[in-house]
Amino acid sequence: MTEKPVAANEATAGEPLRMLIVGGKGGTHVGGSFHRAAGQLGVSSEIVDSGDAFEGSRIRRFVAWRLQGRRPVRLHAFGRKVLDVNRSFEPQLLLTTGLAPLTADALKQLSAAGTTCVNFLTDDPWNPAHHAPWFIKALPAYDIIFSPRRAMMPDLARIGCKNVRYLPFGYDAQIFSPPGPDAPTQAECADVVFAGGADEDRVPHMLALVRAGFTLSLYGNYWHRYRSLRSASRGMADAANLSQVLSSAKVALCLVRKANRDGSCMRTFEVPAVGTCMLVEDTEEHRQIFGDEGVAVLYFDSIEEMVVKCRQLCDDDVLRLRLANAAHQLITNGGNTYADRLRSILAQRGWDDER
Repeated sequence: MTEKPVAANEATAGEPLRMLIVGGKGGTHVGGSFHRAAGQLGVSSEIVDSGDAFEGSRIRRFVAWRLQGRRPVRLHAFGRKVLDVNRSFEPQLLLTTGLAPLTADALKQLSAAGTTCVNFLTDDPWNPAHHAPWFIKALPAYDIIFSPRRAMMPDLARIGCKNVRYLPFGYDAQIFSPPGPDAPTQAECADVVFAGGADEDRVPHMLALVRAGFTLSLYGNYWHRYRSLRSASRGMADAANLSQVLSSAKVALCLVRKANRDGSCMRTFEVPAVGTCMLVEDTEEHRQIFGDEGVAVLYFDSIEEMVVKCRQLCDDDVLRLRLANAAHQLITNGGNTYADRLRSILAQRGWDDER
């Protein structure tokens, strides 16, 4: 790929790298995690909250999303805002996350200003729930796409993305860490915790655990809609208590989102960072991360196997604690924070040499 000419916003010797982030700011949004990671690495950064692009009346949001190809209400106005910030801040790097509300035209203008544009594609844009033609049209305008899903990479190349790299999810060490001394004891814990939305293909797993007599704690949207799971529904967990939530059971279940073609997910790294024993859906990417069965986690590839292995882990304190510690050491000592992921992004242009 041809390198861009030196532009007005090129860093001079001794100056910190400047990075503009477009992503979610609050909670556990990856954009906020990259913003904090930039500070750890000595990168000067500003963040523009992508949520601003969706502001508008309920009717306008409905029309834009349902009838106009899942467009944010303020798509073009938001693009102008990012261009204004880019002109004043003069970053060398623009890092966007997920289905970032920037059009191909906005990205071309940013690129023409000398800004390298990269995206960490946290969602699968071919998932019917997310599919947005305007966003897919914008993807080839990025200089680099980082995908945490290997299954998605051929599709990105097919639509003309010129530089696609695999980069897995990570964890934010400022949010996810082992619980303090006030954490519940094992006797007070539920058997199984799951943090994630009530996707249709996840519900049978939870119903099977209830029928098998396990106590559950379910965090996320829509679990209360299922009568048999209502007593296990705990609502949403915010960033302030998510570590506590994930440590509130003997076993944390790790399910991938099939509609996103996930081979791993955010919980893949967040749960072991907290130190909870994890029962993991069997995928090639999970095997690459955790190794063989019994090294750091147990795997399952059917609901029946999940129930059997949940019982094994709940009944065997020694096994459960050994696996929890092994996974914790593997993930926390393996360069898996979002600061580590940001280093990998910076390395693509040689910017990591100054970190």
